[in-house]
Amino acid sequence: MFVRTVYTTGDPAKVDTAIRALNAQGRELLEERPGYRGSGVFVDRELGKLLAVSWWETEEARRNSDEVMRERRGSLLEPFAATTAVDNYEAMVFHSVRPPQAGGGLRITRLEFDPADADLLAETFRASVVPRLETLHGLARTALFVDRERGRGMTGTLFVDRESLAASRSAQASARHEGAAKAHVTVVALEEFEVVFTDVRGT
Repeated sequence: MFVRTVYTTGDPAKVDTAIRALNAQGRELLEERPGYRGSGVFVDRELGKLLAVSWWETEEARRNSDEVMRERRGSLLEPFAATTAVDNYEAMVFHSVRPPQAGGGLRITRLEFDPADADLLAETFRASVVPRLETLHGLARTALFVDRERGRGMTGTLFVDRESLAASRSAQASARHEGAAKAHVTVVALEEFEVVFTDVRGT
């Protein structure tokens, strides 16, 4: 599958306005597009950060959907959004243990790597990191997104509640260190979010 992420920062006091719009009009717009496979909304209420993720059956479906969403994105995110960054990825690994739920936690790790190592990264994540993550209490699912051309990627690991997210920090740090060394990647950012909504229709 293919993924589009929309990363927005703004006034924390106004973030709920954007959440309501994305959960209503935003989701309706996405569901009307051919090839749509699911979406998620995640928020850091304290700092004022919002991450919206949409999943697509093909790269073409994702590209075509963006023609519509680009026109509506600004109005959906106002008055919250001060900055907005849109990125496109290939979902190279998707591993589900149980359904995530609202109020759970998401940890994302942003990566940089030599584009020639994209397949090595995917294989390392699938064979070495996922088994380590499966031992973590409260794990719901994990995924690896890769932009082969730019040598950039992102892992997302969801937990059923915020307590499990917090309790997993040490163990996931160990798995992250081991995986980064094996796959020759550099970790450039680490963030945590509250799960507002997420639904992916299989792979």
